Formats: sequence, C-alpha cells, structure tokens
Amino acid sequence: MADNDDVPFNRNFPLAPGVVEEVRLGVRRILCNNPSPFTFTGTVSYIVGRGKVAIIDPGPDDEAHAKALLDAVGGETVTHILVTHTHRDHSVNTPRIKAATGAPVFAEGPHRASRPRFESEKHNPESGADREFRPDIEVKDGEMIEGEGWKLETVATPGHTANHLAFAWPDRKFLFVGDHVMGWSTSIVAPPDGSMVDYMASLEKLAARGEELYFSGHGPEIPDAPRYVRFLIRHRQAREASILHRLSKGEADIPTIVRAIYIGIDPRLMRAAGYSVLAHLEDLVGRGIVATDGDPVIDGTYRLATA
Repeated sequence: MADNDDVPFNRNFPLAPGVVEEVRLGVRRILCNNPSPFTFTGTVSYIVGRGKVAIIDPGPDDEAHAKALLDAVGGETVTHILVTHTHRDHSVNTPRIKAATGAPVFAEGPHRASRPRFESEKHNPESGADREFRPDIEVKDGEMIEGEGWKLETVATPGHTANHLAFAWPDRKFLFVGDHVMGWSTSIVAPPDGSMVDYMASLEKLAARGEELYFSGHGPEIPDAPRYVRFLIRHRQAREASILHRLSKGEADIPTIVRAIYIGIDPRLMRAAGYSVLAHLEDLVGRGIVATDGDPVIDGTYRLATA
C-alpha cells in the first residue's frame, strides 16, 4: 500500500513483462503482466540455479506468464516449485508449471486464516486467497531445500498470510521474501488472512538475520535489507501511534480512522487501508490498549481502553 512516511521506497522497476532478466548470478526473474494498485507493475517469478532449477512463485492464472517461465528454462530441468504464500497473484499458475515439468511443489501448507476464530468468517475480498492450492510437500521453518548448485532455507514469515514463507540462500546472503517485504510499498496486512502481531514478529525476525539482498514478489530488489526492514518496523509503529492519537480524540469507526491517518491515499486502496487499520486494532485490543464491543471487526467502533 503506497503510503510514504520515511521509508526509502524504490519505484524504479523498468522490467517489461515476459522478459528474462538475470538480476544476480544464479537468479533470474520474469514479470507477469498483471499490474494493479496492489501488485505494482505485476508479480515477479524467480528462477534459481542453472541446469537443474527451482521456480519461485509461478504467479497468477496467466498462460502467457507460464509460457514465458517455461521458455526461460528451455533445455533445463525444473526440479522444485516453491510458493511463498497462497494469494492468487502468486500461486494459481502452479498447476500449469507442475503439469509441464513434473516438479514437486513446496509450500508451508494450504491457505488458512491467521486466527482460529476467523475460520468460519467470510474471507475478506482484498486478499484474493487461493483456497484450492495444495502443496506436494509441506515445509516448516528452518528446513533446507537443496538443488544442483543451490540450497535454500525456509523462513516462516507469517503476517501477510498465515502460511507465508521466505526462502533464504544463506551462501549468497539472498532472501526471496514474497510479499512480506516490498521495496516499492508497504505490505497489506488484512485479517482474516493477515495478523499484525505475526507480521511485526516476522519483521523483527528478518531484521536479525544475515541476508543483505531481498528479492520481492513485486518491484525491485532491496539492498541493505536489514536496514530497510527497520524502516518498516518504525513505519508500523508510527501508524499505530497515529491510530491511538485519533482515538484519543474520541470513539471512532475504521473509515473515520482511515480518513484521519491516510492523507492523500489512492481511493482504490481505501478498503485495503481499512483492513490494515483493523489488523492494528486487533493487536491493540489484544494488548488491552483499545476497546471495542465483541471481537475486532471491520465495521466495529473503537475507543481507548480505560484503566
């Protein structure tokens, strides 16, 4: 979501759809032609290695993008398909790539809500969940996935979705970070998929790791990555402070809070901003700082909790 405090966003990403770019030795990327206010110029798929390769995030339901990926690995063998998370702009093309290559699919697991109490709720329309996705092999935090000339470590990064994974290449100090960190914008954290508690914990986890260069699911690579993550942490802390400042003036619903703290936001992102505020409020209610009647919900009214 493109809201700029002091985060050093980089929106310079001239890569054209369908073009194969070797961005670093052993790392190729291809942009899907699915631009939007949520995807920036489109979803980026990655090819790791040479000869026997892994594809990370096959992308949305797009035959042209699948063909571009398969053409890019012509004469090579795809041994692994890795999926960072189950949003439809990242995972739905997976069956096409699997059918063409026979490679097994690795991911944390099927799509699920971030909290058990959300499981029976209607899924929020901002996230575009891929509820049909099932990996061949479920992987958890800290497992190693190894191919010819490369070895990736799974890094659980829940927050944007409950099943979000990043894939670290420790020898190269690279991290394929999906949508948890993006260089062009902050990430959407929207219940019931997302959890601000989990998201912040995952940011702290990444800031303490050694990877220096991130490859994101949208937009350009992110250098000096731990420093950038610390900017994101401060940004979210400032967003929380803005919410509390508005509530210090009196009870408010989420649309009122959004209008107060997202100045000049693209109108197409207003609803997504509301879900991001909901994620903050869910966290604040859980910590006893903010009160509401019942569980935190998108159409609820919120107030500062009394001592």
